[in-house]
Amino acid sequence: MQWIIIIAIAVLIWRSDWFNSDEHFDRGYDDGYAEGYNTQCKIRATLVAGDWDNKYYSEGYNSGRNDGVNECNRRGQ
Repeated sequence: MQWIIIIAIAVLIWRSDWFNSDEHFDRGYDDGYAEGYNTQCKIRATLVAGDWDNKYYSEGYNSGRNDGVNECNRRGQ
């Protein structure tokens, strides 16, 4: 019985946002970068996952959007 509880706890931790924070941040960064670059350079509208309830996604999105806008400005488009 103890092993079932330990396995259940391990699965819950593994599936939690804390354990997957890098994955969420990276997805948010990619979405934000694409949206920032495409919007600033007036290329096209960009669809994003929009997982705004996830703080790691939101942090990544904001960071990526800033970098995308800066890259567009750097290229002078």
